[in-house]
Amino acid sequence: MQSSRQKLQQLALVDCNNFYVSCERVFRPDLINTPVIALSNNDGCVISRSNEAKALGIKMGQPWFEIKALAQEHNVLALSSNYALYADMSNRVMNILHEFAPRQEVYSIDESFLDLTGMPYLKDMSYQIKQRVMQWTGIPVCVGIGPTKTLAKLANHIAKKHPRSKGVFNFNELSEQQKDSLLAKISVSEVWGVGRRLSARLSAYNVHTVQDLKLAHTATLRAQFGVVIEKTQRELQEQPCIELTEVEPAKKQIVSSRSFGAMVTDLNTLKDAVSLFTANACQKLRAQNSHASMIQVFLSTNRFRPELAQYNPCISVPLPQPSSDTVHINKWANHLVERMFKAGYQYKKAGIMLSEISPASQEQTDMWEPQEPVDTSLMRTLDALNARYGRGTVSVSTQGADHSWHMKQERKSPNYTTDWNATPFA
Repeated sequence: MQSSRQKLQQLALVDCNNFYVSCERVFRPDLINTPVIALSNNDGCVISRSNEAKALGIKMGQPWFEIKALAQEHNVLALSSNYALYADMSNRVMNILHEFAPRQEVYSIDESFLDLTGMPYLKDMSYQIKQRVMQWTGIPVCVGIGPTKTLAKLANHIAKKHPRSKGVFNFNELSEQQKDSLLAKISVSEVWGVGRRLSARLSAYNVHTVQDLKLAHTATLRAQFGVVIEKTQRELQEQPCIELTEVEPAKKQIVSSRSFGAMVTDLNTLKDAVSLFTANACQKLRAQNSHASMIQVFLSTNRFRPELAQYNPCISVPLPQPSSDTVHINKWANHLVERMFKAGYQYKKAGIMLSEISPASQEQTDMWEPQEPVDTSLMRTLDALNARYGRGTVSVSTQGADHSWHMKQERKSPNYTTDWNATPFA
């Protein structure tokens, strides 16, 4: 436990409320006070809900086909996910938050940690954060402040659930007695990283509330649940164990895959899809200034349709030399698709994984094989054009040209902020 209140960190978690739905409402104010949900890839299941939709009993992850009748009965508007819109709105929110703190960790598309330690008038600043994000983007947010990331996350949960907080809650302002009383009222399932399954296991050890977890026998926790849950307990005891990550570390593996909007049965359509996945993976590889030495491609039929013939091949091969060149890696990807493809199967998903990733400045050469000179100018030009004019403006080969496999997005809203022709004023 911290010996002095002055030594406590002031970590804030700023979380956008019902983010995907809120993005849609910015450009459709007529949807305010209307039940709205956003659906996952291929309009499969619910991934964002307005408060009105929550009140109807619609759950996160619930399949769309299960609630169609309920949606029709209560005039629930279901929208396909508009990832281009959500990503752009997220960037705008995160840029605003960056102005409030010297240290920021963008934790997810709708969450950001801010280090406000040493700053005065935190309550006033928190309301200023809410007001500015709302005024400049139209996205409502809540602010939770705590001495650790776990408690900041919990404080944000309280800020959302309790109207008296008005969207801001500072755990550090409570007395020790108030903290204990509050944590004793909150289910352990609300703790960051615990969830329902782990909370069910914890209940066997009489850990039902956050306060129970905070006071549980540490050695038993570690023995039964591992070091991660021990770190969570220490965070609840106001001992920081999870550092703020200002710079995201380079990925060791990059995966790009997608379920198809319709079953695919021919080779050329599969190659078209994998070419697009390869381009996306290679762009991410170059963005972190890395190259890969291993490529893996996989195909998959629909495992949820057992009446159909099943076939799920996967092949990995080492590249002759590390590369991040889309043209070069795409040749290998197409070759692997040709090797795996079998006629007579209905394919539902495909993907590519790049691994054995290292910095582009480092390369282990082969003393027996001559190394080809690497020319990166084409890829630099391609990335620069796509950054300036929009993703996919310039592509390799015919990647993504065959629209028959593309995701179902029958309910998708316009790309209001990333497509001039879709702006409300166009």
